[in-house]
Amino acid sequence: MRTLRCSLLLAMLIGMLSATAYAEKADREKPIELEADSVQVNDAKKTSTYTGNVILTQGTLMIRGDRLIVREDKEGFQHSTSYGNPTTFKQKRDGKNEYMEGSAQRIEYDGRMDKVQLFTKAWVKRGEDIVHGDYIMYDANAEYAEVISGGSQAATPATPSGRVRAVIQPKKKPEAETP
Repeated sequence: MRTLRCSLLLAMLIGMLSATAYAEKADREKPIELEADSVQVNDAKKTSTYTGNVILTQGTLMIRGDRLIVREDKEGFQHSTSYGNPTTFKQKRDGKNEYMEGSAQRIEYDGRMDKVQLFTKAWVKRGEDIVHGDYIMYDANAEYAEVISGGSQAATPATPSGRVRAVIQPKKKPEAETP
C-alpha cells in the first residue's frame, strides 16, 4: 500500500510540475516583460538583478517576487532565481482552462537542465490537486520529481507537522451517454 501511495504521489508531482509539458506552448514565443522598482545590469557577468515588487510576464506565465536575478550562461541558456516572502508563479496549462501555480521563499529555474526548484514553505497546485513541502524539485528532462519535508522547524499552517502533504482529487468519470 505504501508503494502505491508513493507511486501515486510521484505521478501527481510529475503531472503538476511539468511546466514544459503542460504550460501554454505559445508562451515560449512571447516576449518577456519585466517590471521592478530598480534593475542592475552587469554585461560582463551576463546578469540582471531586478528588485522591488518584481513582476515577470511571458504570455500566460506570471512570476512575482521581491528580487529576481537572471543569468545567461556561455551557451545562451537562461537561469533565474526569484526571492520573496513569498515569490509566486502562475501559468495557464496548454489546451485547458486551468492554471498551475506555486509559491516558495525562493524559486530557481535552470534553463539548460529544464529544472525547477522551490525552496522553503513551498507548494504547487494544478487544478484542485496540491502538494506542500519545504523543498519541491521537478526535472522535466528526466521526468523526475521530489518533495522533501523540513521537519517540525518547517511547519506552516498548511503543514503544521512540517511533513510533506498532498491532496489529490478523484478523477472525474465521463458522463454516461444517453440514447
